[in-house]
Amino acid sequence: MADDGIKYEEEYVTNTRGMKLFACQWSPLKDEPKALVFLCHGYAMECSISMRGTGSRLAKAGFVVHGLDYEGHGKSAGLQGYINSFDDVVVDCSNYFASVCEKAEYIGKRKFLLGESMGGAIVLMLHRKEPAYWDGAILVAPMCKIVEDMKPRPIVITILSKLSNVIPTWKIIPSGDVIDRAIKSEEWREEVRNNPYCYKGRPRLKTGYELFMASLDIESTLDKVTLPFIIVHGGDDAITDPSVSEELYTLAQSKDKTLKLYPGMCHALTSGEPASNIDIVFSDIIKWLDERVSVS
Repeated sequence: MADDGIKYEEEYVTNTRGMKLFACQWSPLKDEPKALVFLCHGYAMECSISMRGTGSRLAKAGFVVHGLDYEGHGKSAGLQGYINSFDDVVVDCSNYFASVCEKAEYIGKRKFLLGESMGGAIVLMLHRKEPAYWDGAILVAPMCKIVEDMKPRPIVITILSKLSNVIPTWKIIPSGDVIDRAIKSEEWREEVRNNPYCYKGRPRLKTGYELFMASLDIESTLDKVTLPFIIVHGGDDAITDPSVSEELYTLAQSKDKTLKLYPGMCHALTSGEPASNIDIVFSDIIKWLDERVSVS
């Protein structure tokens, strides 16, 4: 499907566990793509609808963009909103992204990751898996640590650790209205609420446990990050803590690192802010990418 100078395509791929995963792509119609960008969406979200703005904007800027819905997310197979293993999600992304990079038309192209929220944790784990493979990362309000008032209470953590393998799919973890806390734009809130591919139920036991353990893992290895990156984070984010992004920026060994904090902006920087704010965020992201693909 072609629209406004870009082409959008969809496909299904099969992971190593025999599950069908949904993948999509945005690419510039006329010009040779500058580089590859791979999307890692947030928890309970998906790529084709909730990240279409990101895919379209980057394609219009000259990049070919690929997204993958994780198992249990979006249009991929699996119980909706269920993550049995965070490591499995990382492996699925790694395998699919590598298969794209190996295509003849992309040989020699630079490769970047873009992760939103939980997707930021996946990006950091993909980097840790193959430290020299990626040319850079865009971290949008990354989940490096769960904000204190969003963390499960100690008794809930005890339940998670003991029961996540017994009743893993049980929807028990209280989370409040995350959509209201994450998204400033009422129009985008309604779009997410009406999107059947976005999970709106309470987090399932095993999912919550996996997210919590992943956040602890990432938090403990911030000083191991070495790839070039830009962090964009809203100063009023109530879902992921901007102070932890500052900590990542400070501790990371990366020689090429950028931090952009936007006062007054919330969690959903690339979709849930007023249009003028979204323009500012993408201007910074695209400028950062362009500067790195222009280097010979």
